[in-house]
Amino acid sequence: MGPRRSCDDRSVTSPRQTPEQHAHVHAPGHASGHDSGPSHGHGHEHRHGRVDGHGHGGGHGGGHGHSHSHGPAAPVSRHLRKVIAAILIPFATAVVVGLAVLWPSDTPAHERTGVGFDRQTQQGKVVSVAHVDCKDVNASQVPPTGDTSTPEGREAVDAQQKQCGKATVEVTSGADKGRRFVEIVQPDATRQLHEGQGVVVAYAPDAPHDLQYSVTDVNRKLPLAVLAAVFAVAVVVVGRMRGVMALIALAVSFLVLTLFILPAILQGSNPLVVAVVGSSAIMLIALYMCHGLSARTSVAVLGTLISLLLIGLLGSVFIDWASLSGNTDDNTGLIHGLYPEIDMSGLLLAGIIIGSLGVLDDVTVTQTSAVWELHQADPGMGPRGLYRAAIRIGRDHIASVVNTLVLAYAGAALPLLLLFSIARSSMGTVANSELVAEEIVRTLVGSIGLVASVPVTTVLAALVVSADRPVSGGAKPAAVRGGRRRRAK
Repeated sequence: MGPRRSCDDRSVTSPRQTPEQHAHVHAPGHASGHDSGPSHGHGHEHRHGRVDGHGHGGGHGGGHGHSHSHGPAAPVSRHLRKVIAAILIPFATAVVVGLAVLWPSDTPAHERTGVGFDRQTQQGKVVSVAHVDCKDVNASQVPPTGDTSTPEGREAVDAQQKQCGKATVEVTSGADKGRRFVEIVQPDATRQLHEGQGVVVAYAPDAPHDLQYSVTDVNRKLPLAVLAAVFAVAVVVVGRMRGVMALIALAVSFLVLTLFILPAILQGSNPLVVAVVGSSAIMLIALYMCHGLSARTSVAVLGTLISLLLIGLLGSVFIDWASLSGNTDDNTGLIHGLYPEIDMSGLLLAGIIIGSLGVLDDVTVTQTSAVWELHQADPGMGPRGLYRAAIRIGRDHIASVVNTLVLAYAGAALPLLLLFSIARSSMGTVANSELVAEEIVRTLVGSIGLVASVPVTTVLAALVVSADRPVSGGAKPAAVRGGRRRRAK
């Protein structure tokens, strides 16, 4: 019998094709096999698809098939394994050492400012909402002079003629659980409260007793949890075991981000070094967990690593050249105020590296798989032919991925771009502002890394997969699946 094939060990050719459509028969009676027994006709057969049992001939008639299995031909030669291990083992060791050296002992404490996210918060619930005249509660704070010449004055006078919401809110967590306070909601407020709604309340211990608590946001935990559950179910139903592994890898990535990267930066470690070590750890865990411990995955890891190094180099050069401080809004300003020792420009560069990693994984894995599948379809194709064929696939991938990345960043900065549009600023003025310049550098540096990852990964994959030659000497080559040798039976 020919080598046994698993359910995943299929060729890229059409499953409807029969062995006769792939067989190259020299001539009746011409023996091209290794058996000299009597036969009616020996055909030299290159099998690309699933072969039924009637095509297998021994020396007893039917037809003799010289089978070359074209399943996924992951390189398994000892030499190639040594080369890949010689590169990846030191890299993985360096990542582990980096994690051990930079691992934060604890997030440094600070005195709360009561500004933005740096506030003490508790959970609350809206008990009741009553409608009252805004004038009775002076919700709009009309200027004492009654001046309506300014937009603020006109809006305040107009608002006082409407109905305001007077919400009674109960604190449901913390030391003051059960305490109630009143929250006035203006009619033009973007967030309206209704009875029974869960809210997040901020606590200001230094404020007067009646003003210590205020509503800062609504509680969105339930809809977010439901959405996350729907996402997880969809991934598992479609991806099956690979989907499960992808979810586990996602959880591990989140743990690395929250337990290592963020605390290490707050502790004062260099943000760039922390981002490189953390991103490398995420890359190794996610890729090998989702795609298996194989030469194919190892090539994708190498391509991702080279692209990340290029992104880090370009980001460092252009952040310094463009004089980007990384301190452009209230959040970064608050971080700098609380932890002045943090290098904000380094934090910007770390964000570029981490943000590019997810898309890089997709590109490198796809290109590596394309090279392997092309080699499976035509094992005689050399590295140059593999590169040319796979790079054509990569060009389509580049076009879609770069557009996706640019639109993702533009969507995130849409309110900012809208403000510039309202101000009727020129395109040059908008691009020159540090807020927009940061997004431009982030987008273009990440896009350059993505574009470079396609030829880099394709070259590596073509060289690796072509370096594993068939076994000579008349023996049948073992069918290979996922980097493991299957013995022919």
